[in-house]
Amino acid sequence: MTEETPGFEEKPDVPSGATPDDAELKAADSSTPEEGAAPAGDANETAGLVAQLDQVRTALNERTADLQRLQAEYQNYRRRVERDRIAVKEIAVANLLTELLPVLDDIGRAREHGELVGGFKSVAESLETVAAKMGLQQFGKEGEPFDPTIHEALMHSYAPDVTETTCVAILQPGYRIGERTIRPARVAVAEPQPGAQPVKAEDGQSAESAEKADDKENGGPEEG
Repeated sequence: MTEETPGFEEKPDVPSGATPDDAELKAADSSTPEEGAAPAGDANETAGLVAQLDQVRTALNERTADLQRLQAEYQNYRRRVERDRIAVKEIAVANLLTELLPVLDDIGRAREHGELVGGFKSVAESLETVAAKMGLQQFGKEGEPFDPTIHEALMHSYAPDVTETTCVAILQPGYRIGERTIRPARVAVAEPQPGAQPVKAEDGQSAESAEKADDKENGGPEEG
């Protein structure tokens, strides 16, 4: 057996011509990994994080779309409720004022006959003011053209002085709320007489002027 000499350490083989520092650098390079080489585990971890981030973004976009859809549905619901509320109010007001129309008719007849006096006059005017504030409007006048959408003809006649179907008498006034008619005006109408050609005012004035001119040329009418 070979005896080891104490006090001497085994050193790596050093090629001829190399210095001891070169031998130490070679030993250090063989014991440490190369710089810049990323472990395979880090690349896999980065790919997993990117995939997870994509999933989070997709989920966020879906939740955002859901929230926007819910907001739009809520706004539509609010508008629909407001429309329904206004419609219900208008129907309730129209029903109330429809029940008051006979009273307003009595007030109108009393005014025509001169019976609207004293305390009854004050009460009647107050009632008409309240009805007007609630949106009630009266319509129907003599001489206006007959419109079947707002007029109800109760009497019919012929007249030579009209050129179209005309309301010649208002038997009961009509009432509306806004654009909604709650009672048509009940009227008497007159139509042009069949075969008659009404004389226009301008033609009558021309004939009268011509007659005056003839009288002037002839020295005027004879004096009695």
